[in-house]
Amino acid sequence: MLDQCGDIQWPWPDQTAATASDPFNQPPSERRLFENGQFFHPDGRALFNFEPPRALPETPDDEFPFLLLTGRGTSAQWHTGSRTNKSGVLRALSPARCYVEINPRDALRLGITPNGTVRVRSRRGELTAAAFITSTIQPGQVFIPMHYASVNQLTLAAFDPYSRQPAYKACAVELAPLT
Repeated sequence: MLDQCGDIQWPWPDQTAATASDPFNQPPSERRLFENGQFFHPDGRALFNFEPPRALPETPDDEFPFLLLTGRGTSAQWHTGSRTNKSGVLRALSPARCYVEINPRDALRLGITPNGTVRVRSRRGELTAAAFITSTIQPGQVFIPMHYASVNQLTLAAFDPYSRQPAYKACAVELAPLT
């Protein structure tokens, strides 16, 4: 049925509303950007930007010695929560308390214990989080899922120069155990 309806996936209408004139209650066909191969440039063609990788706008230093990385958290956390937060099952599976993943060597050196409370501070703000000690994080780096609104108080308001999409991905931080 998805193929017949042009691969429309979301939202799929309630099948109980089908009628004789529309037995599958097919959704109206939506315009898809660039489906016709025309792009928003004078020649109508796509534009690919190739540049060497840029340096991070903020790197660790003596005051803020860790590189904070943000990204997707658990399988119950997706996007910014705009859809997953509407699901009771996914809300129940998602960790309610903000957590920070820390390499075991860094945690030992700083006296941070599993599930202990940690202050994570950047040049823009700070938050408290539960310590999740894991060897999947490199020494000198920490990770916090982007799904906690407080993490954006730490990161830089850096934007991609072409798409203007916010980066909110990395910045320098310092860690301190609170418990």
